[in-house]
Amino acid sequence: MNVLLTGAFGNVGLSTLEELLRQGHRVRCFDLKTRANEKAARRFQGQIEVRWGDLRRREEVEAAVQGQDVVIHLAFIIPRLSATGFECEEHPDWAWEINVGGTRNLIEAMEAQPRPPRLLFASSYHTYGRTQHLPPPRTAADPVQPIEHYARHKVECEAMIKASSLEWAILRLAASLPIAMKLSPGMFDVPPGNRMEYVHTRDVGLAFANAVTCPEVWGKVLLIGGGPRCQYLYREIAEKVLEGLGVGMLPEEAFTTLPFPTDWVDTTESQRLLHYQRHTLDDYVRDMQARLGYRRHLIRAFRPLVRSLLLKQSPYYHAGRSGWFTAMMQGLKLLKKKPVRLGVR
Repeated sequence: MNVLLTGAFGNVGLSTLEELLRQGHRVRCFDLKTRANEKAARRFQGQIEVRWGDLRRREEVEAAVQGQDVVIHLAFIIPRLSATGFECEEHPDWAWEINVGGTRNLIEAMEAQPRPPRLLFASSYHTYGRTQHLPPPRTAADPVQPIEHYARHKVECEAMIKASSLEWAILRLAASLPIAMKLSPGMFDVPPGNRMEYVHTRDVGLAFANAVTCPEVWGKVLLIGGGPRCQYLYREIAEKVLEGLGVGMLPEEAFTTLPFPTDWVDTTESQRLLHYQRHTLDDYVRDMQARLGYRRHLIRAFRPLVRSLLLKQSPYYHAGRSGWFTAMMQGLKLLKKKPVRLGVR
């Protein structure tokens, strides 16, 4: 099939691209022209067609969708580690133009085709909002209550897609961590006791590629997660990753206590249809270790320094320590004003 892949050179994009090619599809990639994306594209020279463009430019989107059977729409400005260098929560209006406005351009360009392609849209389980007070797992039938700009954009896009004349399927993804050496300060924004489901990026890529030719996915919202063996509390994920990298688990006071919009999800139907759950968090840790190579030994050698640098990125850790120090100093002042006599009556 002819498949247009937007956001082709991001985390999930590359995993999806590799699997689409393995399955024999003809892939047209649509993404921003950046140095990182150009470097990624060179890996597939001669195997893919590349259209550099911007979702906000209607004419570029119209040219990209021509002659396609399926569009896999992954391009989106995300809250952390965005390839653009800008994050959705810090620049919500600008991100809306790309996320929602760009998706509208894509839908309208697809609808205008003589034979409109089908649309596979990457959404997120962030759309459910804070659900830690509810019994898990989340299901496709659960109400969405987004609390972030990113999740609100996803919900708005889902509504546009459902209201369109296209054949569509929506895949809401659990936490798919990039195999990269950068640890984001966002790691501290999840409380250790928060439920979180992990799914390997290669499994997500396989799910999208398999969905292209699966007749039963259309018109459905499917939850994409790693399954019961990938359902953790966040402290377990953080510990596995940080221990695997040689850093060691960081103190719990470095993490927020505010519930985060992640949870465990029911993947029974998506796994039945797409047969994608092949990897675990342990596989991810091994991937990260392989990416680091000899640098793992450097991390272990300078472990106290690395831990200190990471903790400096946590606003909660320093706020907590500052609060403790302030309370101690105030206590000392009170003691000076009202001396306490210790003795036996």
